[in-house]
Amino acid sequence: MKKNLFLTVLILSFVALSFGTIFTACSKPETTELSYSIFFPPSHGQCKAGVSWANEVEKRTNGRIKITVFPGGTLTKANQCYDGVVKGISDIGMSCFAYTRGRFPLMEAVDLPNGYPNGQVATHVATEFYNRMKPKELSDVKVFYIHAHGPGLLHTKKPVRKLEDIKGMKIRSTGLSAKVVKALGGVPVAMPQPATYEALQKGVVEGTFAPIETLKGWKQAEVVKYTTECTGVGYTTAMFVVMNLDKWNSLPKDIKKIIEEISKEWVDVHGEVWDKGDDEGYDFTLSLGNEIIPLSEKENSRWVNAVKSIVDDYIKAVGKKNLPRDKAVAEVKKLITEYSKIYKK
Repeated sequence: MKKNLFLTVLILSFVALSFGTIFTACSKPETTELSYSIFFPPSHGQCKAGVSWANEVEKRTNGRIKITVFPGGTLTKANQCYDGVVKGISDIGMSCFAYTRGRFPLMEAVDLPNGYPNGQVATHVATEFYNRMKPKELSDVKVFYIHAHGPGLLHTKKPVRKLEDIKGMKIRSTGLSAKVVKALGGVPVAMPQPATYEALQKGVVEGTFAPIETLKGWKQAEVVKYTTECTGVGYTTAMFVVMNLDKWNSLPKDIKKIIEEISKEWVDVHGEVWDKGDDEGYDFTLSLGNEIIPLSEKENSRWVNAVKSIVDDYIKAVGKKNLPRDKAVAEVKKLITEYSKIYKK
């Protein structure tokens, strides 16, 4: 009798243990691993902001989403990042629309030289512009958010104090900033940021149009001597954070909601990083003995007048594609006014 009772207890214990193991295995949340391609180097503030976004996603999903970041274009190069996401080479990607000119015609309205005051304004304008316009050119990915740098300025190896000084100079530029260079009389040379330091160092180009944060973030203050504060023609460069559409659609609804909530928060994060980077770039270039050249009000007006044709050309070009070009330009200007009141520097 005791022997049978002992055997029964042993069997029941084994069954309970087995069911417990099965239950634990079934109840353990499955982890989805994602890859994230970022063209910025790991030391850059925008790469760090991207990494912090990925970490926050993992934290708030309790490990159900794990994101491995590949910085510095190690998974897909800057100009291949978007296609890399569409094709599934990476699940998520961050890079510039401007690196594939003509592919995102409506989003190019954001980059026009409208005199952006800072990175917070540019970032919020870029994201909200997408939210309001919903351009079809981005329908093949899931857009998390868009961020954009503060005013693009001219950084050169020799001083540019007036419009005539830039004539014939080879200036590194991308997207619409290339048109800014041309309108000002320079010679635009297209290349992504990662190639700019060496190009300046070797004299392949004589200057670069970029936000002042690049002087520290990309160490370019080491190979230029002057920055012309041409804020009146301050353009920006919009940068996407997008995900492969099929991969996104495969995620559970609660996970999607969490990621979207975090993405809304990170618009501010990136804007703050851009402004902090500009401040640091300003201080860094001065610490190396470089010169910041302010333009007089009269000279600034000359530069503004020189680039007015860019907006006209954009409207004509986009109009041929039957896109709402006038609405796009008006929306950008409206958003700059709105957000400039909120994010004063």
